[in-house]
Amino acid sequence: MTQDPAGSLLSLPPPMLAAAALATLADAHWGVSGTLHPLTSERDQNHRLDTATGQFTLKLANPAEPAALTEFQTLALLHAAARAPDLPIPRVIPAQDGRPVIPTPDGALRLLTWLPGTPLAHLPRSKPLAAAIGTALGRLDATLASFHHPAADHHLLWDIRNSLDLAPLLPALPDDLRPRIDTVLARFAAHTAPALAALPRQVIHGDFNPHNLLADPADPTRLTGLLDFGDMTLSHRICDLAVAASYLIEPADPMSLLIPLTRAYHRANPLTAPEIALLPDLITARLATTLTITAWRAARYPQNAAYILRNAPTSRAGLDALTDPAALTDALLQACERPSP
Repeated sequence: MTQDPAGSLLSLPPPMLAAAALATLADAHWGVSGTLHPLTSERDQNHRLDTATGQFTLKLANPAEPAALTEFQTLALLHAAARAPDLPIPRVIPAQDGRPVIPTPDGALRLLTWLPGTPLAHLPRSKPLAAAIGTALGRLDATLASFHHPAADHHLLWDIRNSLDLAPLLPALPDDLRPRIDTVLARFAAHTAPALAALPRQVIHGDFNPHNLLADPADPTRLTGLLDFGDMTLSHRICDLAVAASYLIEPADPMSLLIPLTRAYHRANPLTAPEIALLPDLITARLATTLTITAWRAARYPQNAAYILRNAPTSRAGLDALTDPAALTDALLQACERPSP
């Protein structure tokens, strides 16, 4: 059998267990009951569970996800909660028998706390908000730096370090975009990948995008939720910042949000000069990754295309705006005030 070019986790649809069956499992293992409300997800089946005592997130992992990978994500949440209790991340709620994960024939089941707030994708962007994102990600990465797990070093196509593995998916791109992505990947092979290999590695969140970050709508600079740890992997620390940056490019002034984002991250979790110097190329590679994977998945699952393509317009606008990476590098280095060598 030919291996799927995107890997099984991105190639298989999310599980579709009936709500009644999920409710029975929640009651049997956690002793909670209420109303389930489906949530959108790329590869898992998620519901908000409203009960008389509060709200929760019920997560059924894709059956293609190895048990070790689910354990890795769960233990990372527990690690971060213990070491940085003020970070607004979901808390793992153990089942009545103490297990944090319940294996089922349809996938691993977990219950997490529900976090309030509005996704940043629905709030106005600003320099203070960009700084708040940078601070939160810097603190989270500093916390995850001491977390280790045997399943951490797994292949994830979304991980920027694997950009060259996008090649089999390129035919799904629109004809006018394909040459641009080819150019990005050629530079990645010749310049970015060799430079990246020498930079610090650790467990990273991997998907700090505006749909995974919540804020108080009355005070949009106060983050109330850091969600979706499903793309965590062992990668290069600077890739985590590049992911966040790829969603904060103002087409008319690309530096306007990237500078406060990077400066705030650096203050919370100091970067090296080589990391900052490579950031523009990594941002561009992430934009190429988003556009390629979403185009491929939307063609494969047209019924879920609206959700899959939700970040594509922003990514394309960002790619069009990043026309002077050298100037951006100089501005970021200056903003971070002589980072360590």
